[in-house]
Amino acid sequence: MTERKFPAKRKILDRFFLELPFELVYTPKALDLNDFPQMRDAKDSPILATAMMDGIDVFVTSDKDFLVLDVDIPEIVTMAEFLERY
Repeated sequence: MTERKFPAKRKILDRFFLELPFELVYTPKALDLNDFPQMRDAKDSPILATAMMDGIDVFVTSDKDFLVLDVDIPEIVTMAEFLERY
């Protein structure tokens, strides 16, 4: 995805992600999205649900549909906010 959206920043992003400790999480095949906040773009709902179920601390995104949500956990921030805070 970074190659498609940010081709000029690919090397910087690759280095950034290599230096961060993170783990992959996977969205379950069976998922009741009614238990989670509703999103404008329904295709984003499984992503939010997965982050919430797996206890993600910080969710970094540039997608405004996530950034406008009022959720406590995960903390949803832009890349700039993440770099400023952490």
